[in-house]
Amino acid sequence: MYQKWIINFAQAVGFATISVFLQTGLASMKRRLPASSQTVKSMALCLGIAFLSAGCVPPSVATKADNNPMLKVTNAEDAESSSRRTRETADWVVSSRDNRNKPFAIIDKVNAKVHAFGADGMPYGEAPVLLGLAKGDHSVPDIGNKSISQIPPNERTTPAGRFEAVMGMNHKGKEILWLDYEQALSMHAVIKGTPAERRGERLASPTPLDNRISYGCINVPVPFFQEVIQSNFSGSGGVVYVLPETAQFKPASNEFLTAQKANPAR
Repeated sequence: MYQKWIINFAQAVGFATISVFLQTGLASMKRRLPASSQTVKSMALCLGIAFLSAGCVPPSVATKADNNPMLKVTNAEDAESSSRRTRETADWVVSSRDNRNKPFAIIDKVNAKVHAFGADGMPYGEAPVLLGLAKGDHSVPDIGNKSISQIPPNERTTPAGRFEAVMGMNHKGKEILWLDYEQALSMHAVIKGTPAERRGERLASPTPLDNRISYGCINVPVPFFQEVIQSNFSGSGGVVYVLPETAQFKPASNEFLTAQKANPAR
C-alpha cells in the first residue's frame, strides 16, 4: 500500500521519470525483504521525500502561472504594493520550487531594489539597483545587436521576466551575471560611467526616483555583487525574477513560463 501511494503521488504531480524509478526500486526491495518489513516502508518513504526535497519538480508544476505574483501588476507603480508583490513572489518561488533548487534574486523595479535568496528561500541580502533609463517591461527586438550609441533613451528599458542566470564575462573581461545574452541584459557591479551620470551617488541616495540611468542592465553596489551575487551564483547559476513595473503590462504567451537562457560562451 505504501509503495502504491508514493508511486500514485509521483504520477499525479507529473513525475513520470521518478515514478518509473520508484516502481523499479521498490520492486527490487520487495523481492529482497518481506512485504511487511518496516525497512521497505522506511526506504520507500525516504525515496519519495528525497526526490521532492531535492527540487525535482517537473516544468508543468514549477512554472504554472496560477497564483504567480509576477503576473499581478495592478497598482504596479505603487511602492508599497510592489514591496508586497516582492514578498509574495519570494514565497511563491519557494513553494512552487520554480527556482529549481538554485539561488534566486528578485528585482523590484518600482523601489529600485534587488533581493537575493538561497535555494531554500533564506535571505542573502538586499541592495539598491540602477535600472534602465526608460520605464517599460519589454526590450525592443534585436537590441542585443545594437551598439550603445544606437540605443535611444526610450529603448533603454530593463525587461521584466524570469531569467536563468549564469556568471560570465562581458566584452571587457569583467565578471557579470548574464540574464539574457541575446538581449545583452546582465547584472553587474556599478560602473563609473560619465561624471554627469553620477551612478555612485544615485545608488547611495535614499530615493528610487533617481535610479534610472542605465541602458537596461542592472547595476548593484560593488560589495553586494562580490559578496552576494558572485559567491552564490557562480557554478550552476541561479534564477533572476524581474518584476513588471507597468500596470498595462501583458506578458506574451509563455513569457514568464519559459526561461530566457543566458549564453555567455558566445
